[in-house]
Amino acid sequence: MARSNGGFWADFRKFIMRGNVIDLAVAVVIGGAFGKIVTSFVEDIITPVILNPALQAANVQDLQNLSVNGIKYGVFVAAILNFLVIAFCLFLIIRAFEKSQRRFFRSPEAAEAAPPDPAVIAQERLTGALDRLTTTIETRNLG
Repeated sequence: MARSNGGFWADFRKFIMRGNVIDLAVAVVIGGAFGKIVTSFVEDIITPVILNPALQAANVQDLQNLSVNGIKYGVFVAAILNFLVIAFCLFLIIRAFEKSQRRFFRSPEAAEAAPPDPAVIAQERLTGALDRLTTTIETRNLG
């Protein structure tokens, strides 16, 4: 019995000490903190800037008060707007990150996919033309 507990705890310790588990834990904690920052930015800054003109036009002081027959559609609209703004912000962040990665870390595939040098293309065409010319001259001289 004691041996199985020792084996269990040893396996658990090995599981916890794996790099990917620790990386995942750090990512979750940082993601949670970043999520709070993004949520605050959207709810406290972006959403009021976007919604205040609409709320003033509707003579409503708070989204909680926007309702029809008890259906609080104002809160729902704000939730949709928050989602769209957060998704857009994340899109911009990921796009900028990928662009900077492409700029700083060129992959070998990207280097091969780069447009060829015009001088190299001209040299290859010239070499091909000279080969065809040489073949033509040799055939005429032999014939």
